[in-house]
Amino acid sequence: MVFERGDFVVDEVRFGRKTELRDRVLFVDEKGLIEFLVSRDDRIDTCTISIAGPGDLTRIICVKDVTQPGCKVRGNRPGEGRKHVLENVAVITCGKIVGFQEGIIDMSGAGAFYSPFSSTLNVVLDIDVVSGLSPHQHEEAIRTGGIAAADFLGEAARSVTPDTMHSFAALGDLTVSPDLPRVVYVYMLLSQGLLHDSYVLGCNAKQGLPRTIEPTMLLDGAITSGNCVSACDKNTSWHHQNNPVVRELYRNHGRELNFVGVVLTNEPVRLAAKEASAEKTIALVRELNGDGVILSKEGFGNPDADQMLLTRGLEQAGIKVVAITDEFAGQDGFSQSLADTAEEADAVVSVGNANERVVLPPMERLLGPISDLDKLAGAWPHSLHEDGRLEVELQAIIGATNELGMQVLSCREV
Repeated sequence: MVFERGDFVVDEVRFGRKTELRDRVLFVDEKGLIEFLVSRDDRIDTCTISIAGPGDLTRIICVKDVTQPGCKVRGNRPGEGRKHVLENVAVITCGKIVGFQEGIIDMSGAGAFYSPFSSTLNVVLDIDVVSGLSPHQHEEAIRTGGIAAADFLGEAARSVTPDTMHSFAALGDLTVSPDLPRVVYVYMLLSQGLLHDSYVLGCNAKQGLPRTIEPTMLLDGAITSGNCVSACDKNTSWHHQNNPVVRELYRNHGRELNFVGVVLTNEPVRLAAKEASAEKTIALVRELNGDGVILSKEGFGNPDADQMLLTRGLEQAGIKVVAITDEFAGQDGFSQSLADTAEEADAVVSVGNANERVVLPPMERLLGPISDLDKLAGAWPHSLHEDGRLEVELQAIIGATNELGMQVLSCREV
């Protein structure tokens, strides 16, 4: 079983008479895309489409999700066949906040440093839904609209030759030295309910996890985001589609390590459920005969307890753990950075302090529901200065402290 991914590098995105990829330019049929989105879901009232590229004096506000356009050109089963992907194009969905935890993307200035999506060519959907929807219906309409738009744009790559091809075999089909350490990736997914959910092959991660999964399925888009959490450590659908831990484990498979499998696990809210989930996850790692585990998570606070339960249990079972987490250590960096700890957590990679405060310059163009700006997690009623500067914590910026490691911050031991 082999999964092939063909990547296309796009130099520019423009509006055009039809949606097509020509001479490394993606032309977007604006009217056609809007009609497609409104006709497929009667919960969508209106949609405004904008294009934002690197260096633009643009701030995108109240981002719900980011999705990578692509299309499956061969094979029907997830993790098999061939998929074409627009490597540096993103569909960004934004809309009014129903909670307090969405984020921003700056395409230039100080904020651009912290988000990977300041470097992508972005098709931005500002979606308004019809009145009377529940918060869950509101979020579902906007987020599935973004996924549908990514599929719509991805069709432009169906019959074109990719710039590069990557091939990923199923782990069981690869032969490596038995002397290499057996490494398992434990992939924690937010699954707390109340708009804090992730989806695996369309099913809510609150059910059916923990479980093992073929890593090629992850690279084929098996996981989508459905959560309203702080922007800094939200794993958008884009992050799931391009998980750097999976890519790095594949890159070193057979050289420095034996990548033996992925265990998906959830992040419940009740202590008994957390303990049961951790116990089953550890059993699955032991079934894979893992010597070591890479352990990522999503979110902070409540998920810290899940990560420490897993770290403690795996280490006590003789399995070494490297955990990836961000920190909420206060704006001065001197507060307790995690809600829970464990003595066994002696190999932890920090991806930054989400409470760090930054001042972002004014932007000429604002996309998204501007009136909801002060509702962002990491912002406050007076975050927006009279001169247009925006003062926020890093937690307001999409991907600033991403716990898959797809960001620029790290730490040093002192």
